[in-house]
Amino acid sequence: MITVLLADDLEEYRVLLRKMLEMDGRFTVVGEAPDGVAAVRLARETDPDVVLLDIAMPEMDGLEAIPHLRRLAPRSRVVMLSGFGEEVMSDTSLRLGADAYVVKGHMTDDLVRTLTSVLP
Repeated sequence: MITVLLADDLEEYRVLLRKMLEMDGRFTVVGEAPDGVAAVRLARETDPDVVLLDIAMPEMDGLEAIPHLRRLAPRSRVVMLSGFGEEVMSDTSLRLGADAYVVKGHMTDDLVRTLTSVLP
């Protein structure tokens, strides 16, 4: 099973992601975080295979969280989630150390494909 940590400030969206991943059968959600601070803490505690990280969150946004995740959970792959399809956001995320970037509007197949592609 691929372990996943979900980080998004919208609880409804985290519930949707969890259901979608669990229905696939290859993923287990090991934690959920409403902000970047909680995401970093949970990643350190749970050591997930993948952290799904929203860009726009309170406390610490996803872009700020990337370097902390790289340092405290170096084995975890980071996949950014965003409602912004702008190339600038994607480039910035990847430059900061994210492994992939997925636009929220293109989720189902694209997300599962991305999650499996970032793993060794």
